[in-house]
Amino acid sequence: MRRRHLLAGLASVGVLGGAGAVATGGVPDALGGSDAPELVEPITLDTVDAPGSRDGEVTLPAPDRPTFVDFFGTWCPPCAEQMPALAEAHDRIGDEVLFVSVTTEPVGEAVSEETVADWWRENDGDWLVAADVSAELAARLNVGSYPSARAVDASGRVRWATSGTHTTEEFVEGIRRALDG
Repeated sequence: MRRRHLLAGLASVGVLGGAGAVATGGVPDALGGSDAPELVEPITLDTVDAPGSRDGEVTLPAPDRPTFVDFFGTWCPPCAEQMPALAEAHDRIGDEVLFVSVTTEPVGEAVSEETVADWWRENDGDWLVAADVSAELAARLNVGSYPSARAVDASGRVRWATSGTHTTEEFVEGIRRALDG
């Protein structure tokens, strides 16, 4: 019995340590190496009527266009904290990519669209915002914590994946990887 507990404890430390490294940006580019990044199958999500956004749908990643996806939650203080950096990155490079923020909250169910729009307005969001209520896109992009971001090139391959808060420069650099991919 004790051996099993010891092994479980050691495995937990490894998982938590790896997750912590990713969440803090300790793994600079999980996509490095000789293998080409895996192709991400697009999914269509509902968009939220909010500043800079519209009521409708969006397909992510965008077909034949680089895409930047920021995953956030209205309950997430670090997500609100990084909104100014995202806004500046959007102002600087948003015309070159499809720039979208996505929440996996149950919009239209436990969380109203108005709640998301109010949070968006309070945090000066001014670009497309969408709801991934089934968390299918988040699963396809291996999102495990919030905030997280992914930059996907025009062929649908993830070129930059990160979690945690970042500066404008870090976002722009990550998005440029998708533009160059």
